[in-house]
Amino acid sequence: MRTSLNVPEEMLAEFDRTWKAEGLDSRSRALREAIQEYVESHHTLELARGTVAATVVFDYVHDEIIDDLHEIQHEFQAAIDTTCHVHHGEWCLEAVFCHGAAEQIRSLVYRLKDFDAVGRVSVTLLRSEEY
Repeated sequence: MRTSLNVPEEMLAEFDRTWKAEGLDSRSRALREAIQEYVESHHTLELARGTVAATVVFDYVHDEIIDDLHEIQHEFQAAIDTTCHVHHGEWCLEAVFCHGAAEQIRSLVYRLKDFDAVGRVSVTLLRSEEY
């Protein structure tokens, strides 16, 4: 299937450098692999059951989201063990260490992904009762 998408030039240039450095034979193959990794990551989060331990790492524009972020952190305080926060100009990087019900961690991740001011959300499930 053919598709088209809009990608900032700088991001596409970096993507091309990356797949070429890995020795892949085409941009199409690299995109298929990237999509597969994204799908697998989503399924791992979706299939988690019971109590999980996880890290949620995300970056965001501080002034555009900080009030909403504080509300979310209070809403999910039962699942958030601790956070680590660093400033990089107008951007911030946050690591949230969680332990709680898989459904609650999923909900936290999806809430964070809803914000335009959040650049990327990465989740690592460290422990789960079931997958």
